[in-house]
Amino acid sequence: MLGERMEREIREQPDALRRVDYFEPLQKALGGRDFDMVLLAARGSSDNAALFARYLIEVHLGIPVTLAAPSVLTRYGRKIKYENCLAVGISQSGAAPDVAEVLASLREEGHTTLAITNTAGSRLTQTAEFSVLLEAGLETSIAATKTYSATLRALYEMVRALGAPIAPPVLPDEEDVEAAREAAAKLSGTVVRCSPLFALGRGYGYSTAQETALKLMECALLPCKAFSSADFEHGPKALAGPGSAVISFDGPKPHLESMGTELLVAPFPEVDETSQPFFQVVFGQWLALHAARARGLDPDDARFLRKVTETL
Repeated sequence: MLGERMEREIREQPDALRRVDYFEPLQKALGGRDFDMVLLAARGSSDNAALFARYLIEVHLGIPVTLAAPSVLTRYGRKIKYENCLAVGISQSGAAPDVAEVLASLREEGHTTLAITNTAGSRLTQTAEFSVLLEAGLETSIAATKTYSATLRALYEMVRALGAPIAPPVLPDEEDVEAAREAAAKLSGTVVRCSPLFALGRGYGYSTAQETALKLMECALLPCKAFSSADFEHGPKALAGPGSAVISFDGPKPHLESMGTELLVAPFPEVDETSQPFFQVVFGQWLALHAARARGLDPDDARFLRKVTETL
């Protein structure tokens, strides 16, 4: 069956999300510390997870966050003057050399560094002062699914450990995963036949829009561009119209429907907004898997891609 491993790993997420308590070790490492800024270094799906953390940190802690541009260091050899910074490197494989280089540079300058990865003994864990292992289990499909959602959980608990007044996250169970599969199955045909494709989100949902667009590209070979719902109004909306489709993680968009675009609204679980990405990304994963199968593609062996990507 096409995407057999991806499906299995999507279904493993309820267990993977509950397997480890990330809060206690993070509180031990970071609790009581004050930082003037947070730097998040990541690539690919990890970079999308970092977007989620950015909103959590800035909304609930009021600390400015920047997403690292590793090429400033690795290509141009320039170091940035950070002040009292927490630098977080995120890589499911822990093998990302550019992310490791950023953490090494920040640690050398005396800043606190944290690695979040699924791989013990990886380069990232050897570079950072502190490490959190996702322990999501071996992930063999090219697409990151359970490691992505586990990364969301680790980042959420990191924000709690830093003192954010938010409750522990509500997490999807097996019934939620199945409900997401059914919703995605009903909408996947529209995704396959429409072009261009857009994924929209805002706030906590923006990371899910980015991750869903990435999954549609790598799994189903469907070009999909993610935008903030606000940014979409500033020009890209001109591409929406008959034949196009918008996947919305920001609720209904009747003005887009009136333009003739197909609107696919992701299910909104009845949980706090900060927990919605744990549920909605599962819908995005299923959507990519169903679309890939409809096109006769195997996301377990995605074209031109490897499970571990190393860039410098």
